Amino acid sequence: MGIWDRLKKELIDIVEFLDDSNNTLCYRFERFQNEIKNGAKLVVREGQSAVFINEGKIADVLGPGTYTLDTKNVPILATLLGWKYGFESPFKAEVYFVSTRLFTDQKWGTMNPVMVRDPEFGPVRLRAFGTYAIRVKDPGTFIRNVVGTDNRFTTEEITGQLRNLIVTHFGDALGQAKVPMLDLAGNFRSLGGRIAGVMQPEFDTLGVELSTLLIENISLPPEVEQALDKRSSMSVIGDVNQYAKFQAADALRDAAKNPGAAGTIVGLGVGQVFAGTMGQAAAGQAAPPPLAAAFFVAVNNQQQGPFDPGMLATMARSGQLTRDTLVWKQGMAAWAKAGEVPELATVFAATPPPIPGGPPALP
Repeated sequence: MGIWDRLKKELIDIVEFLDDSNNTLCYRFERFQNEIKNGAKLVVREGQSAVFINEGKIADVLGPGTYTLDTKNVPILATLLGWKYGFESPFKAEVYFVSTRLFTDQKWGTMNPVMVRDPEFGPVRLRAFGTYAIRVKDPGTFIRNVVGTDNRFTTEEITGQLRNLIVTHFGDALGQAKVPMLDLAGNFRSLGGRIAGVMQPEFDTLGVELSTLLIENISLPPEVEQALDKRSSMSVIGDVNQYAKFQAADALRDAAKNPGAAGTIVGLGVGQVFAGTMGQAAAGQAAPPPLAAAFFVAVNNQQQGPFDPGMLATMARSGQLTRDTLVWKQGMAAWAKAGEVPELATVFAATPPPIPGGPPALP
């Protein structure tokens, strides 16, 4: 530094710090040989505190305002080393500006899953992430325990330590809260406040206040999420037997989409089966369990089906299935006439005889 620059700094002395960044927590004011002119102006803005350090010790902490640095306005300065040469001489001191504003949108998250015991599912591994906000509430403690002699201390230098503190206490706080895993989503706000309260004593030792802790998401391992999805699907389905019947009805509907007269016949039969089922439900009657046997039917030399005996009975009543119609099912050596299959005896038992003078039944 040149002689003229040194003289200019000794003629007028204004001690202030204008922060053009958004991440500076503490800044040491730079002076030539740390000399501050007697009667200099100290400007501390809102969201700042000024900390005087003499011979490695904190001498004073000043809040927002404009100060004239002399022994009348700042009595503590009378103890500084430079004043023993007379009140008109410059004194030596270090001035640190500490930002006391709120620093928001700081990220946190668990690098590895946290093991907790859920009252319903037992031991589970959870991952979580979110944001938090901090402010320096004790500038002296902050400089003493965190900043040290760093001339510019930023949020990046402390957020890693704060994130580790949050993650370390996250599992403990989650266990103490005893909130079931399935109810966590509705308790993020209260859970975040509980975790912040548990961790605040750790932050106090750093001179920092954990103003807000927000939980954005708590997730399970992918395989556990898949198991929960299956469980939810089964809960939506409800009665598995009814669901199986519904699937069988879908299969019959697909069979009814086949082209030709057989498709029309199957479609009509399906409608009649559903009509009968709905009537039984309306009357409060329980539908009988479906038979396991399923037969294929030869219609116009084309294979149709498979159809269960209930469907075949409907076709028999409508005249679309006769005793001479060829049928086959798994386990039969060859196609056989329906009237010769013992399992289909009940299908034709309730079939009315042909109407006198009416058209003959279709083969």
